[in-house]
Amino acid sequence: MNKDNCFQLGYIAKVHGLHGEVGVVLDVDYPEDYEDLKSVFIEQKSRLVPYFLEHFVVSHSNKVLAKFEDHDSVEEAEKLVGSALFLPLNQLAQLDEDQYYFHELIGFEVLDENLGKIGEVKVIYDLEAQDLLGVDHKGKEVLIPIQDQILLKVDKAAKKVYCHLPDGLLDIYLED
Repeated sequence: MNKDNCFQLGYIAKVHGLHGEVGVVLDVDYPEDYEDLKSVFIEQKSRLVPYFLEHFVVSHSNKVLAKFEDHDSVEEAEKLVGSALFLPLNQLAQLDEDQYYFHELIGFEVLDENLGKIGEVKVIYDLEAQDLLGVDHKGKEVLIPIQDQILLKVDKAAKKVYCHLPDGLLDIYLED
């Protein structure tokens, strides 16, 4: 499986108990959608390796108790701590036309209603306090908050993000 065809579901945070269970932190909006998972891909040495699940129990606030087949000891579970979990993109729920997943915006052109073309979305920063678009503007990274009053419209067909940047935001990045 290629990482470009997957999305990151979360990561393995810690060992839980003595029988190979692990605590997983999910990076999704609706964790309950993933309660019936039978397998995931785990990133190891820059490759995605399939792992089959004995159980995947969603508790609260995006926390999961998981047990992988053939991992029955603390030592085996410890080797997985810190690893990212992935699923194929085709397992994402279909969204309404006016909705989008953050990863879909990578490669889109950003256009400001006053300033015109800003640049191309290169990365999405999914931060606890504020989600940000990382946009390449003339060789410099510009961070644009993902907020309804700033991102006015996303045209998935045209691969464009229309925005209204706060006054002075772009100037901050252009100063030396």
